[in-house]
Amino acid sequence: MNKTIRRASVFTLLMVLALLVRATWVQFYEGQALADGKDNRRNAIETYAAPLGNIIVAGDSITGSARTKGSDLAYKRTYTDGELYAAVTGYASQTYSATQLEGIYQDILNGTDTRLKTPLDTVTGKRADPGNVVTTIDPAVQKAAYEALGDKKGAAVAIDPTTGKILAVVSTPSYDPSTLTDANTAGDAWAKLKEDSDKPLTNRALRQPLPPGSTFKLVVAAAALEDGLYSSVDEKTVSPDPYTLPGTTTVLRNENTSAPCENATIRTALQYSCNNVFAKMAYDLGQDKVKAMAEKFGFNDETQDVPVRAYASVYPTGMDDAQTALTGIGQFDVTATPLQMAMVSAAIANGGKLVSPHMVSQVTDGGGDVLQDYDSDADTEEIVSSSTAEQLRSAMETVVSEGTGTNAQISGATVGGKTGTAQHGENNSKTPYAWFTSYAKSDANGKEVAVAVMVEQSDAARSEVSGNGLAAPVAKAMTQAALKD
Repeated sequence: MNKTIRRASVFTLLMVLALLVRATWVQFYEGQALADGKDNRRNAIETYAAPLGNIIVAGDSITGSARTKGSDLAYKRTYTDGELYAAVTGYASQTYSATQLEGIYQDILNGTDTRLKTPLDTVTGKRADPGNVVTTIDPAVQKAAYEALGDKKGAAVAIDPTTGKILAVVSTPSYDPSTLTDANTAGDAWAKLKEDSDKPLTNRALRQPLPPGSTFKLVVAAAALEDGLYSSVDEKTVSPDPYTLPGTTTVLRNENTSAPCENATIRTALQYSCNNVFAKMAYDLGQDKVKAMAEKFGFNDETQDVPVRAYASVYPTGMDDAQTALTGIGQFDVTATPLQMAMVSAAIANGGKLVSPHMVSQVTDGGGDVLQDYDSDADTEEIVSSSTAEQLRSAMETVVSEGTGTNAQISGATVGGKTGTAQHGENNSKTPYAWFTSYAKSDANGKEVAVAVMVEQSDAARSEVSGNGLAAPVAKAMTQAALKD
C-alpha cells in the first residue's frame, strides 16, 4: 500500500475512534448534565406540561396553575395574594429559576420527586402526580404584619415559641410573583423589579442582616446572667454614666440623658435602654463570652434553614476593647435578621429553650399522605437556663409596661419586649433602623408568640424614628392576631 494512503487511513481511523469516544462520553457521562441544564427547553416543557402542586396556608392553596395559549408550555404558575405571601412562596417562573419554597420543593411540586412515584409510574416512566407543601404560616398574622408595615421598607417575623412554627414572614415593599411566571412577560417585569431602588425582590425578613441596635442588649444580658457577672436583673451594675469607651476618649452617651442609667440594674438598663450599662457589660464579659452566647441563639450560623436558607446574623471577632463595648449595644459590626431576633425572644419566652424555627409543617403527595413531617422533626436546644429566661422575661415586661416599649401593650396579655434604634451610615448620617422584638402570652387561652420587626425606612421624620414609635405597633398588630381565639 502506498505510504501516503496508509498514513491517511490510519489518521482517518483515529479520527473515527475519537468521534466514537466523544459520542460515548457525551451519551453516558454528560447526557444527564445536558438534560438537566437550565438552557434545555425540554425541561421547561416537561415541568409546565401539567398543573403544579400547591403551597398551602391554613388549609387553602395560595398557588395554582393556569392553562396558557399559543405556547409549548401548557401551564403557568398563579398566585393568590401574591404580594402578601411573596416572602414565603418565592416564585416559579417559565423563564427564571424558582426561589424560596417554590425552588426548595420544586421536585415535589412538579412531580419528579422519587417519593411520589407509584410502582406503575416506575415501570411506565410516567411523571407522578405532584405533591403539596403545607406551611406553618398563620394568614391572620401574616396579613396583620403586611398591613401594619404598609408603605414602610422593612420586615417582620413571628414564631410560636413552644413549637418553632413560623407564623409570619413579611418583607416590604413586596412584589407580585405572578408577574414573573409567564415567559412572554417575565423579562420586562424582572427588569423593572431589578431596577427598583427599594429592592422588592430582597427578602428582608430572612436575607438582609442589619445592625440590631439595642435589641441585642438581650443577648448581652443573657451572657452576663449565665456567666455570673451579675446574679439577677435587679443587682446593681458597675456602669459609669457617661461611659468612655476603653482605650479611647470617645464618650458613649444615652439617648435619654435624664434616665437613671448610672450603675443601673439590668432591669432598669433595659427599661431605659441604657447604652453605658451594656457597653460596659460587653467589655467586662469580653468578646469571646458575648460571641459564645450570641452563637447559642443562632448568630454566625451559615446553615440556618427554615427551610429557606437565611443569611447568617453576625457577631464579629478580632475586635479591640472599644469595638467590643460597642457590640454590647448592637453596633460596630453586629448584624441580625428579623428571624434571628425573633429567635432570641422565642428562646427567652420558652424557658430558655429554642425550638428550631420552620415555616413548612409537612410535605405531602397529591392524595394528602405525609412524605415528611417537619413539626415532629423540630429540634429543641437549651440556650439559657430557665432561671435566666424567667429573669429576662420579667425585665422585658418592665420595658413594655413602663419603659421604652409601651406601644406594644395589649390588654388581656402578658407582653415583654425590647426596642432598638440602630445607627445607619457614616457618623449616623442616614435614617436609623427601628427595631422591636417581643414575646406575648394570652391570659385567656394561653397562646404564645414571639415577634421581631425591623423598619429600615419610613416617611417618619428622623427625630421620630424609634423602635417604640415605628416597630412596636407592627409587633402589637401581629401579636394580637396570633393570640386571638
